[in-house]
Amino acid sequence: MQLATRYGQFGGCYAPESLIPTLTEIEQGFIEIQKDQTFQDELQRMLRDYAGRETPITFMRNLSSEYNIHLYLKREDLLHGGAHKTNNTIGQMLLAKYLGKKRVIAETGAGQHGVATAMTGAMLGLDVEIYMGAVDIARQKPNVERMRLFGAKVHSVSSGSATLKDAINDAMRDWISHAEDTYYCFGTAAGPHPFPSLVRYFQQVIGHEARNQMLLKTDKLPDAVIACIGGGSNAIGIFSGFLADERVMLYGAEPAGKGIETGEHAATMNKGKVGVFHGMHSLFLQDEDGQIKEPYSISAGLDYPGIGPEHVYLQQIKRAQYMVISDSEAINAFEELSKKEGIIPAFESSHALALALKLAKNELKTKTILVNLSGRGDKDLASYFLYKGTINE
Repeated sequence: MQLATRYGQFGGCYAPESLIPTLTEIEQGFIEIQKDQTFQDELQRMLRDYAGRETPITFMRNLSSEYNIHLYLKREDLLHGGAHKTNNTIGQMLLAKYLGKKRVIAETGAGQHGVATAMTGAMLGLDVEIYMGAVDIARQKPNVERMRLFGAKVHSVSSGSATLKDAINDAMRDWISHAEDTYYCFGTAAGPHPFPSLVRYFQQVIGHEARNQMLLKTDKLPDAVIACIGGGSNAIGIFSGFLADERVMLYGAEPAGKGIETGEHAATMNKGKVGVFHGMHSLFLQDEDGQIKEPYSISAGLDYPGIGPEHVYLQQIKRAQYMVISDSEAINAFEELSKKEGIIPAFESSHALALALKLAKNELKTKTILVNLSGRGDKDLASYFLYKGTINE
């Protein structure tokens, strides 16, 4: 089996020479496990018995009535660990064991990938170390405490903006120094090949389930599927189930932060420029000299200056549209789902919900909309109340 290394012109493998043998080893292992029935049986067992798949689709009765739409949520917030990240960590860490690795490192922004890596490592008996920006450690304290309880060592990264980009930088440095015995469990569908393909493969379960569930529940496919966009793993996961259905519109909601016009945002798909960073050819937020600009979003998981290469390709061929949602719009959606449906969404997922409610007023009025609720919002409560206190002062 030959893996595609690029999506159109995007993707590729721009890595230090010392990492190429390791990346080749991962690629070869990835090819092998797709045909290894023992591996596949264990993967399916863990997704079912440990992670809690399949996750349900829930009809949002109150919001549907208010907005004159048919709104459904794919409930990845109900997955063990609280987010879609568990799909990926189970798959990659089983691959790490398959390759004989005993130590696993990972980066994390909102902490959900860190939690998923730590808990999966605890269950599989792997040593885990997590790199996390100091800013994100402060605003995602509950997730940091969970990682440590699972036995993971958490490294605080204070360089640069002390957020996700910088956590990835430090994790990459660690990996370059310890590639022989260490597996880097990359958290999103980005980075050097084969990670975009690898993460997509383990997250496509979301889209495959969702497509079947919508047909069973409604006897038809949704008119639109919407997901939030940071690096792009939850979005490519759910999009993968509908890419071949051309009449199903695909939308990605990326963070406008305090506003596109202020320059304080993380809207890579709308404001990024083509470049190479973190091992891939993609779009990135850059200044006039081509240096990476510091992104901003109230959502730690979307606070990244790049995007997975497949999303850039989907935008280029006009198969998916990527639109911006501000902090205030995301917070309003966070409140609406909590108060009207009794579900607290992650700030990341709130961006997707906000886009659905915005489009419901025009393009998607009366339509059937499926939103990927990629994670739950317990982790964001402190940031929410801090935000509300600030704007009410």
